Amino acid sequence: MDPDSRKTPQHGTGHGAVLRRRAFLEACAGAGLVSATVGACDPSSIARDHRAAASHLPETELGRPGTPDWRIQSQGPATAVVGYADQVSVTPGEECGLYVSTTASSFRVSAFRVGWYGGAEARLVWSSGRIPGGVQPEPVFLTDTRTVRADWRRTLSLGTAGWPEGAYLLRLDTEDGHQRYVPLIVRSAQGTGRTVLIHAPATWQAYNQWGGYSLYAGSSGAYAGRSLAVSFDRPYDSDGAEKFMVYERALVVLAERLGIPLAYTTGVDVHRDPKVLHGAAAIICLGHDEYWTPEQRRHVSMARDGGTNVAFLGANTCFRRIRLEHGGTRPDRTVVCYKSSFRSDPCYTTHPSLVTTDFRQFPAPDPESSLTGVLYEGYPTDAPYVVHAADHWLYEGTGVRPGDGFDHLVGAEYDRVTPGAPVPEPLEITAHSPLVCNGSRSNSDSAYYTAPSGAGVFATGTMRWVEALMAGTPDGGRDHHMDSRTRAFVTRTTENLLHAFAQGPAARRRPAPRPNLSEVYRGRA
Repeated sequence: MDPDSRKTPQHGTGHGAVLRRRAFLEACAGAGLVSATVGACDPSSIARDHRAAASHLPETELGRPGTPDWRIQSQGPATAVVGYADQVSVTPGEECGLYVSTTASSFRVSAFRVGWYGGAEARLVWSSGRIPGGVQPEPVFLTDTRTVRADWRRTLSLGTAGWPEGAYLLRLDTEDGHQRYVPLIVRSAQGTGRTVLIHAPATWQAYNQWGGYSLYAGSSGAYAGRSLAVSFDRPYDSDGAEKFMVYERALVVLAERLGIPLAYTTGVDVHRDPKVLHGAAAIICLGHDEYWTPEQRRHVSMARDGGTNVAFLGANTCFRRIRLEHGGTRPDRTVVCYKSSFRSDPCYTTHPSLVTTDFRQFPAPDPESSLTGVLYEGYPTDAPYVVHAADHWLYEGTGVRPGDGFDHLVGAEYDRVTPGAPVPEPLEITAHSPLVCNGSRSNSDSAYYTAPSGAGVFATGTMRWVEALMAGTPDGGRDHHMDSRTRAFVTRTTENLLHAFAQGPAARRRPAPRPNLSEVYRGRA
């Protein structure tokens, strides 16, 4: 069985509205003042922490109140309202088009910038007046690649003048109360001295089933009928921003609360132009960032080799080699990935290095572990995260001891340090978690290594890391039974990572990795 036939999109994340309780829980676990073993929370200390962090926030955002009612309350029927933008990102002030289909006679658009905002976690930056609604035509179906493309008429143009850089949710609200999101990144032009958050719209699109097709399944649900290329010119399924909400949003909120200098971009933009990575203190790849072009991988590797720290806060990262091709409206609007049908890829005979299959596979094998330090191994699993190097600086303040476990934190996909695979040295396994996947015993590993440039690189080895930042809160709609103790541990560890990486090449200020691959695996494959 092809492994893709077992990988299906995961749907559904709940969003509670109990703001005060949610803000209190986030403050307790998120301020870095609660250890993984002690459930205390000092509000006065948290306030001091937030005042200190505020001095590092962008000047234009200081002191601005958040907007508690940014969450979707009612999606309604699938056709109630959906939309997409004609760009995955814009620079501040740049215009983009919005394409909307709705059964309602009118709707409004609200632009919410995601951030800390005193616990509200978003701020209303712009809202439209009433816009006449209408149902758009049926999408186009490209038979050669089984690609669904909406090709709708532009509904309105959005000008982003005055919008600060950041991650945005455009919320569509119909007059009868139904809502959907359209995600948009207002990207940074430069990231010198900043921590660059790389959002993953190519992965969002790969799993998007709108119109009945994704890179995983066709309209019948079968892998054999899947798309070989998917288009950004269509809405996202579910609430319109599910992958961002589950795997990315909580990290944006945490990073902004810490007050470290941030920059925002996407993998599509890094593919086009690596300028935002030049001189960056750190690069953060979020919870599910599976689909990369060779250009994106090369640009991130070059940044690491120039001294920029890199963190992979998920699993299955940089696993698929893709191409970005022209779509209906603009360049780079189509994500091409033939996967196991790679011999049908038009590049197979002419440009083998561009064939769209797994990076580690023929005809141009280049395992992702040479960048990430870990190798994707399997799906699905559900297992405790087990700490190995409890005295590592990443775990400072968590109170953990060797062998401490955090239930359900490893899943649903996982990576490990694989003996025999290309792995940068010196590398230290910080967590080594036994698991069972499809009946086979294995392990998930968190790993840290340093490059000759001094850059530090950390990989969590589990896809649930960012989800754990919401565990046990009203926003943790599918937190896989992770609890507040796990949330506190992951939050503090992530704070340690972000603070350290924001200071520049980690090897200059943090202890070097203690190579332990042979000790942990004792000669096993």
